[in-house]
Amino acid sequence: MSQAPRAVPPSVNGWNAEYLDAQYQQFLADPASVPADLRSFFQGFDLAMASADGRPPAAQPGAPASADAMRLQAGVTNLIDSYRGRGHLHAAIDPFGRARPAPEDLSLGYHRLSEADLDKPVDPDTLPLPKGSTLRQVIELLQRTYCGPVGAQFMHVSDDPEREWLTRRYERAGGRFELSRGERAHVLLQIIRAEQFELFLGKRYPGDKRFSLEGGESLIPCLDRIIAAASDTGVEEIVIGMPHRGRLNVLNNILGKTYEQIFTEFEDNWEDEFVDAGGDVKYHKGYSGIRELPGGKSVHLALSSNPSHLESVNAVVEGRCRAKQRLRNDTVERSRVIPLLMHGDAAVIAQGMVAEVLNLSQLEGYTTGGTIHVVVNNLVGFTTGAEDARSTEYCTDIAMMVECPVFHVNGEDPEAVVAVSQLVVEYRQKFKKDVFIDLVCFRRYGHNETDEASFTQPVLAALIARKTSVLTEYATRLKDEGVLTEQDLKALRDPLIKILEEAQAKAKARPHAPNIDPGSKRWDGFGGDFTFDPVQTGVPGEVLEEVCAALGRVPPGFHLNPKLTKLLAERAALVETGQISYADAESLAIGTLLLEGHGVRLSGQDSRRGTFSHRHAVLRDVQTEEPYTPLNNMRTVATCPGDAGRPGPDGRLTQGKLCVYDSPLSEVSVMGFDYGYSLADPNMLVMWEGQFGDFCNGAQVMIDQYLAAAEVKWERWSGLVLLLPHGYEGAGPEHSSARLERFLQLCANNNLQVVNPSTAAQAFHMFRRQLRRSFRKPLIVMTPKSMLRIPTSTVDELVNGRFHEMLDDPMFEARGADRKTVERVLICSGKLYHELARQRAESGRLDTAILRIEQLYPFHTDLMAELLARYPARKRCIWVQEEPRNAGAYLFVADVMRTEASLGIEPGYIGRSACASPAVASKNKHKEQQHRIIDEAIGEAIQPGVAKSGANGVAARAPAVPQKKTARR
Repeated sequence: MSQAPRAVPPSVNGWNAEYLDAQYQQFLADPASVPADLRSFFQGFDLAMASADGRPPAAQPGAPASADAMRLQAGVTNLIDSYRGRGHLHAAIDPFGRARPAPEDLSLGYHRLSEADLDKPVDPDTLPLPKGSTLRQVIELLQRTYCGPVGAQFMHVSDDPEREWLTRRYERAGGRFELSRGERAHVLLQIIRAEQFELFLGKRYPGDKRFSLEGGESLIPCLDRIIAAASDTGVEEIVIGMPHRGRLNVLNNILGKTYEQIFTEFEDNWEDEFVDAGGDVKYHKGYSGIRELPGGKSVHLALSSNPSHLESVNAVVEGRCRAKQRLRNDTVERSRVIPLLMHGDAAVIAQGMVAEVLNLSQLEGYTTGGTIHVVVNNLVGFTTGAEDARSTEYCTDIAMMVECPVFHVNGEDPEAVVAVSQLVVEYRQKFKKDVFIDLVCFRRYGHNETDEASFTQPVLAALIARKTSVLTEYATRLKDEGVLTEQDLKALRDPLIKILEEAQAKAKARPHAPNIDPGSKRWDGFGGDFTFDPVQTGVPGEVLEEVCAALGRVPPGFHLNPKLTKLLAERAALVETGQISYADAESLAIGTLLLEGHGVRLSGQDSRRGTFSHRHAVLRDVQTEEPYTPLNNMRTVATCPGDAGRPGPDGRLTQGKLCVYDSPLSEVSVMGFDYGYSLADPNMLVMWEGQFGDFCNGAQVMIDQYLAAAEVKWERWSGLVLLLPHGYEGAGPEHSSARLERFLQLCANNNLQVVNPSTAAQAFHMFRRQLRRSFRKPLIVMTPKSMLRIPTSTVDELVNGRFHEMLDDPMFEARGADRKTVERVLICSGKLYHELARQRAESGRLDTAILRIEQLYPFHTDLMAELLARYPARKRCIWVQEEPRNAGAYLFVADVMRTEASLGIEPGYIGRSACASPAVASKNKHKEQQHRIIDEAIGEAIQPGVAKSGANGVAARAPAVPQKKTARR
């Protein structure tokens, strides 16, 4: 893995005398051997000293002998540095040819040079010019290289070898590279295809939104060259993300989606995807295909589906790419699968996802070895101009935060675009870092084809109205240079028009399925239909013992934190003691899945240790901080995911790998990353953990637009697990609720699984069930906090049990109490059950049953009807919850029980009153509220000599049937 960018080195004023002296001696021996800034400094120093005492400057091999010559050379060196660092500000990147003023430091006078110096021979430093070239020749090269159709920004890169490679590679080509006649004809063909596609759609479907690429057609040869260059460097797959503009064009001309498929969507005559209000607009959809290249090579391309939250797809693409790298055993070089992200100029600088994903780019748990970014810069957002959209010179200045090179290129020069596209691929593959192309172009129409751009950008709109297309200008250039004739152009264009017309006729006559099958080959055998059918999730005792043994040991010489000695001993003895907590169950579930050959990925802000110090998946040596992951040391970990579960060197079956990472303090990008990861590998358990459950608020776009809706919109399946600590324990409004109600409001079409397990055994089987079924649905888990380490199950339940969507009351189920005595049936979920059951035991009541809903969605209606039928008919049924009435599961469960024919019950309500805030901040008030809920549901515990404080602060004992204290439905 490449290292994170180094800090910018200090200026010469910050270097110590010994260092400067050593560098100066090296400069005297060979000026080219020291960095450019030091070389310039020493030349100026020699000149100043010579001027001060009248003596000639220090002798140097090949150095000028006179003070004037030193002045000249120092000026030349500084001028070269200025062009390298600031020439991009004067580059001719505007598609309308508007001049950009040159910075003052590109002038001769700024460096004590004049026109009289232009024809004097100078040392061109490392420029690709011969020694003795004139200053005029140096400036001509610099002007052509740094102020032509490409503005190169890379002198901010602090790594010397990286910056020097960029300088040499870019200057060697002068910002371009020669194309053969055939290559130029290929570029022209790409632009013809792009333009004709848009013109045809505009003519045949004038009222439809398509977010056309007109004005930015050079994107197609840009992507074409990126793919070809990537293939030449060994890339086998590219994962792509992009916004709306130009998407249909890219789908057709880059990914190979057929004209017939696209026209079917415009004709709106494909009904299958719209069943149950499904489907999505055509410019949101993803696609994948194989792009065949000359010479027999091919590259698999996968374009991710994307909602209108434009940059949200960035994290999804990165996670998906990372998973594909793992599946191809490309986790060291990360050079066979690469991510490619396209952006709009308004979104790239403004939407925080871009900065967050850039921050992920060099982190151990999230790096993909560098991303190629292409900004389709239309010079305007929806209606917002640059002066209102950003506080920076360029929309790409956000790339400076991780020292990405940026190449601003005029979209009206397709050959310059192709040259830059080649360069960025070479850079990415060599240095494994992000790199940006800023494709400066325009949009022919407004935000969409029916929008009137002149309302808000009248000057720009007028320029666009007079602007000829890039195809017209490039074709004219090639004709003028004798590369092709008008007949050649006609031969390329006319057949395409006929093909488009024939494809539309076919789509009108017979719809062509516009979507590909969900998933890929790795998803063979999986379907999208949810079922309550139980699966085998029990594990033999000897397998549990193997996991426990690994959980309880560290390697020889490892210095364990003394506070963890007892914990590891307890883990080692779990099977012997037989008592299992939620934390134990989670570790055992992960360990057993690993032994079965599955990989497991878990990430979140404190996931290695666990927010509540319950996990300790990674141990740290207290002296060296070296990490040790017990669950990766049960057996030999398979080096390639496909080899997990096969015999290893020792003859035993190899295990899968646990990949657990502490994430940066971001919810939306990390959850998006893990969601993307889950799309690529259905056989890996992928989990994102919130530090507290309500922290998922920061990732709402990922939940709403991807987890909840992706299957019905895009036919994309995911098994991502969200672990969200939830429970009312006096922690205040920010750390009590995982906003269970929000997830339940998103539930429909069996899209999500929302689970609130109340025992360790339920959690164990829940995790294992996620990988042992023939379908994948996102799993939303309300995880405990205070009860994480409290035993609630036995080892036997892990060996012989399974997950139950609902649990009957054990007082009647297993302990022989008579159900005929029941007057009320309480229904609840999660840890509240244990508080209710404890108080019921203390009060000695046998007239109240407590049922638990472990899986709130999909709601197992038949099982609920079966459980309720065990109790006397027409008895009161009451929902009890900790959360306020407008939160939690009450409104959802009540609606299901009221509207389902097999139930037909209007449950009562016991819980907190409706409130705009999730929880009260006072611990004392919290206790009062919690006691009131339990007292109303059960009645106060009857203990001689003990009285509890009621809700009004007065000591009281609840009657056998509690008085009404909170609103009830």
